[in-house]
Amino acid sequence: MQENIYALIRVSTEEQNETRQVIAMTKIGVPKENIVIEKESGKSQVRKKYHKLVKRLKVGDTLYIENIDRLSRDYDGILVEWHKLTKQKGVTIKILDTPLLDTDTIDNSLLSKFIRDILLHILAFQAESEWQKIKNRQAQGIAAAKASGKPLGRPKSVITETEIKIVQQYQSRDITLDIALKLLDIKKSAFYNLCHTVDSIE
Repeated sequence: MQENIYALIRVSTEEQNETRQVIAMTKIGVPKENIVIEKESGKSQVRKKYHKLVKRLKVGDTLYIENIDRLSRDYDGILVEWHKLTKQKGVTIKILDTPLLDTDTIDNSLLSKFIRDILLHILAFQAESEWQKIKNRQAQGIAAAKASGKPLGRPKSVITETEIKIVQQYQSRDITLDIALKLLDIKKSAFYNLCHTVDSIE
């Protein structure tokens, strides 16, 4: 049976860039088609791409991840996923920033296993602790913003006279949708949102 190598790359938001992780995985020999990128929080229960990857993995396959919190952001979640992959699926896990946790290590003595287990629990604890700190800071920031009367969320973008003119030309059928999109260099969904915003202004 052929053994394959895979990589799991997770970024928490659409804004975060996965390029750095992709480069690192390709350098160590992971085929691009076997690099799974998910833009989900580690706390999310959805994680369709991750669960699809787990189903695809078989005994003897190797899974590379940058660090342990790519499996989950909470203590129990990391331990559950680790056990599922290593014990139930028979997959080799290699952690780029913590090679001591690699499950294909030559030294599988009782002492080495014990040390790896301790390290795994420590890093799982650290991952959830960091996540809780982030959430607490976010909550404190939101509370402070509310108390000071600052508006929350992203600032509203300012619509230019050019955008208004192009929308009006489109609505009066002086130009086609394709021309409007090319002039503004935006996607169709963004253009329709712009039209709605212009209508609400007028």
